[in-house]
Amino acid sequence: MHRTNLNDLSWTEQRSPKGKFCVFRKPVSLALGGKKDVGTFGGGHPFDLEQVRVPPGAINWPYHAHSAQWELYLVVAGQGEVRTPEGRFPVGPGDCLLHAPGEAHQLRNTSETEDLLYHVVADHSPADLTEYPDSAKYGAKPQRKTFVMQEIDYFSGEE
Repeated sequence: MHRTNLNDLSWTEQRSPKGKFCVFRKPVSLALGGKKDVGTFGGGHPFDLEQVRVPPGAINWPYHAHSAQWELYLVVAGQGEVRTPEGRFPVGPGDCLLHAPGEAHQLRNTSETEDLLYHVVADHSPADLTEYPDSAKYGAKPQRKTFVMQEIDYFSGEE
């Protein structure tokens, strides 16, 4: 058995250059012996668990959809708004949000004074392509590369 306590884990900040997107993360799965971005195929866990804190007015990530990864959010404290293809909806403590592969999603802290705190559980597929509908870019995992698509001839590079 592996064991950790959330109070023993340090927050790691991730912020966009202008600060619109900002999260503080506690990597629970890593503290329990998991490996970053690999599931059981790479000797890690079949899922990842993080505790995430979004400061007042900030957004967790750019609006995105995973091609293979599932994400489950459990809101613990604070007030926010989830954005999906169906619209924007308020969220608060006790709300559970399940984002299936292909469903774009984003979470924003709507409070001016309190952090939005949630837990996220994500499964580990061997590879995942993330689409960013607002900016027409893509991300590839496990490479952790972000790119934009350019049209090329179907047989380009094939002969």
